[in-house]
Amino acid sequence: MTGERDEPEQQILVVTTTVDSGATATALARQMVEQRLAACVQIDHDVTSLYRWKGELCEDREARLVIKTMPAREAALRAFLAGHHPYELAQFVAMTVAASAEYAQWVRGEVSAAGPATGQPPPAQAGS
Repeated sequence: MTGERDEPEQQILVVTTTVDSGATATALARQMVEQRLAACVQIDHDVTSLYRWKGELCEDREARLVIKTMPAREAALRAFLAGHHPYELAQFVAMTVAASAEYAQWVRGEVSAAGPATGQPPPAQAGS
């Protein structure tokens, strides 16, 4: 049985990455939204990351960015982060997820080249 959540027009792309500071996260988020690579970027401050890098166990404080966009913008977003991310190896984890029809429409409008056509409210009012 196919539910309405399976409709392609309701799919959005959620990408996560981490950076070394809240200031870096905010700067990247602002650029992505301004360039219409993302409709919304949420920043989780003070994330603790444990990982192995070049043979050593590391523990760092980071800021996580949760980026909402459309699947068609993935390549452009990946290219942007490759050129602007401060890390030698940037985390780029992308998941296609089902969203409400209204939210998916808002995301689509915000990342389109022409901008929103629906007059939807900004993220703070839309509950991004």
